[in-house]
Amino acid sequence: MRKEVLLMTGAGQIGLAIARRMGYGKKIVIATRNVQKAQTTLETLTNAGFDAVVIQMDMSKRESIVNAVKEAQEYGPIKMLVNAAGVSPSQASIQQILDVDLLGTAILLEEVRKVIVEGGVGVTISSQSGFRMKQLTPEEDRALAMTPTEDLLKLDILQPENIENTLKAYQLAKR
Repeated sequence: MRKEVLLMTGAGQIGLAIARRMGYGKKIVIATRNVQKAQTTLETLTNAGFDAVVIQMDMSKRESIVNAVKEAQEYGPIKMLVNAAGVSPSQASIQQILDVDLLGTAILLEEVRKVIVEGGVGVTISSQSGFRMKQLTPEEDRALAMTPTEDLLKLDILQPENIENTLKAYQLAKR
């Protein structure tokens, strides 16, 4: 019998801590851009007795996300999502932050929603940084929440020329 899957995006410490808490008895599928860097996370999990595997996924590309979700399903039905993938203002450009932290997260949630089993759960790690910025207008908040995924990066507030710096891009993405 195949195990239920905990799909974990990113291979950092926050995702690892959550996976260790929630992943008992599950197949933990670590989907990350840098498979080599994820080996430490994989070793930590397997040394602690978890059944885990690493697969490649680029959060900035819809096709990669779709493929990773499909690949994760090959191990069993997806029961849990721990989305801890992302880039920070100190390591990425405005466009990369929008592509990964904002659009990539939206696509991931959209794709996992299609396949997660009944009673499944998910958590997306964000940041209080999204609430440390100037208050958005009700229209801007609504647009971020309700715009179809494929149109998100067309919003005026998400145009790189309208974003002051990488911190502001990060704050918008986390909003």
